[in-house]
Formats: sequence, C-alpha cells, structure tokens
Amino acid sequence: MNLTYIGCKSVIERKSFETKEDMQQKLDIFLLGNRITQEQYTELVTFLNAA
Repeated sequence: MNLTYIGCKSVIERKSFETKEDMQQKLDIFLLGNRITQEQYTELVTFLNAA
C-alpha cells in the first residue's frame, strides 16, 4: 500500500475533511496524478460516501 492511500483512508476515517466534495476532489487529483490506483480510488470513494 502506498502512503497517499493510507493517508486518505485515515483522513476519511477521522472525518477530518471540510466537505465530502472537497475530499472527493482530492481523491480525483490523486487518481489523475497516479498517486493511487483505480482500485484504491474506488475503495476510498465508497468509504467516503459511507462516512
């Protein structure tokens, strides 16, 4: 696992983001920048939507 994925998951778990939309944008950018994989992105978005 990469640190970006682990960090994003931690932020979502702690709900330490301003808005879901803001966090979604960050996840989009990390995916576009190849910082997380498509599978990790899908998992994090699902996790975010459940938060």
